[in-house]
Amino acid sequence: MLSNELQHKIDFKTKPLGALGHLEQLAHKIGMAQKTTSPRLSHPHMVVFAADHGIAKAGVSAYPQEVTYQMVMNFLGGGAAINVFCRQNGIDIKIVDAGVNFDFPSDLNLIDKKVRKSSRNILEEPAMTSEEYQQALKNGKSVVEEIAITGCNIIGFGEMGIGNTSASSLMMSKLFDLPVINCIGRGTGLNDDQLQNKINILSAAIDKHTHTKTADEIAQTFGGLEIAQMIGAMEEAFRQNMLIMVDGFIATVAVATAWKKNPDILNNCIFCHVSDENAHLQLLDLLGQKALLNFNLRLGEGTGCALAYPLIQGAVNFLNEMSSFEDVHVSNKK
Repeated sequence: MLSNELQHKIDFKTKPLGALGHLEQLAHKIGMAQKTTSPRLSHPHMVVFAADHGIAKAGVSAYPQEVTYQMVMNFLGGGAAINVFCRQNGIDIKIVDAGVNFDFPSDLNLIDKKVRKSSRNILEEPAMTSEEYQQALKNGKSVVEEIAITGCNIIGFGEMGIGNTSASSLMMSKLFDLPVINCIGRGTGLNDDQLQNKINILSAAIDKHTHTKTADEIAQTFGGLEIAQMIGAMEEAFRQNMLIMVDGFIATVAVATAWKKNPDILNNCIFCHVSDENAHLQLLDLLGQKALLNFNLRLGEGTGCALAYPLIQGAVNFLNEMSSFEDVHVSNKK
């Protein structure tokens, strides 16, 4: 049985039993996902989906909406945090326009999967029509299909979109039937008055859309185009049996949506960090998951994935390269 074989291999490395802590659990999980006692990481990729949100105009963020396209330009120029960490760790990065409210020049190294310019204002109507939501899922799927051709077997997902913590808070509230106030945080850095305004706005959005029940209905009504494409991408990554590096609050909400449809997706997910966003730890607990890092990050972009990647590589490396007691004739504990 593979699980027992992996555990034996881990336990008989030249170390006290369990001495590598959570790294041992991570190695076991990776081996089980790849169905081997000698897993490997190949052609790691990071995909950052960007889109705007209609609800941003209501003042739920400390930053104006144009920051979304400005940050996309920063990604493309290689100057954002995610670019730095991906370069550091040899991770290929792809930037996807899922629905930014801007006309980008055609000569940029940008993957154009724009469904529409910004989601709709959910205080007035659902964020997406059913057709737009299904197209967003397909677009995310197609991004991963193209990456899979490179031989990639580990992929992380990040996001950029002013207002997307609000969309994620609403989705979490509906997915888990929680009071929305329990799912709201300061996002990109709201002060107390701005936070109260955000609570009032999101409470009104919940009250307006009481009919949503299924995971897809919730994502279509309350989500964003980048979140929807991330859901489609994660589902395709699981179909391709890739390891899925999950970033912070927004990416975890996307996984939770996919999990509601297929709980097995968690077998391939590595939760990379606990966000400083208020509800993220609660969401991880609801999914029964522990994250690798807790650095009080709240940047998004997939930065937690890129920072955690060396730990994931370390789990694979110790499993494959560390000597066993049998190999070097070191006496094991009696």
